[in-house]
Amino acid sequence: MDLPRSFTIRESSHRIHNPLTGEKLATLGKALQLAPGTRVLDLASGSGEMLCTWAHAHRIVGTGVDISTQFTARARARAVELDVADRVDFIHADASGHVADEPVDLAACIGATWIGDGVVGTIELLRRSLRSGGMLLIGEPFWRQDPPDQDAVEACHATSRDDFRPLPELLEQFGELGYDVVEMVLADQDSWDRYRAAQWLNVRRWLDRNPTDELAPELRAELASGPVNYARYEREYLGWGVFALMGR
Repeated sequence: MDLPRSFTIRESSHRIHNPLTGEKLATLGKALQLAPGTRVLDLASGSGEMLCTWAHAHRIVGTGVDISTQFTARARARAVELDVADRVDFIHADASGHVADEPVDLAACIGATWIGDGVVGTIELLRRSLRSGGMLLIGEPFWRQDPPDQDAVEACHATSRDDFRPLPELLEQFGELGYDVVEMVLADQDSWDRYRAAQWLNVRRWLDRNPTDELAPELRAELASGPVNYARYEREYLGWGVFALMGR
């Protein structure tokens, strides 16, 4: 049970596995007005940066669940580095079936709604761990502009236009599901650049060290076309944000 090796190669230097910069993650933590002792569950927690930095800055407590052995190990090391290992813990498991033993104040899935087969299923999964009156965090892509053709759709990691919604329609969807949107922090093109461009450097350095690996041809082809496709399509058409929701 683990992530594909290609994913961990691409994001080997990333502390945040989505186009949210450290500054934007800190902004989100401040905007949510997190009280000391706030109990957080983070499904698909990656390398644990959200829980660790918020435990350090706001003294929250929490649990992260992720399928990657490598990222889970890095999350535990980050907790030690920030001296918050007594406040957060990280579980290597499939987040798609995880429900907290006790209700939490804040339940999050930042950029991995495939664990619930989309927004609707992920919100339902998170709700099962949430106390009455608690808050959900969902990280999700949206269309910045309507993609002009199927090439643009696929370059944005979608199979059809219907995979994502424009931002107003995504916010409407949350309302239709019975939630108020009470905060949001959106990626911008610069934070997308930092996320994607770091992947290119990670891949190039890995290729230089591993020219005969069985993954080398795939990742070499990806690096040859990825920056152009990103600049032509993803940077222009795909948005991303974290949305804080409270049930009505």
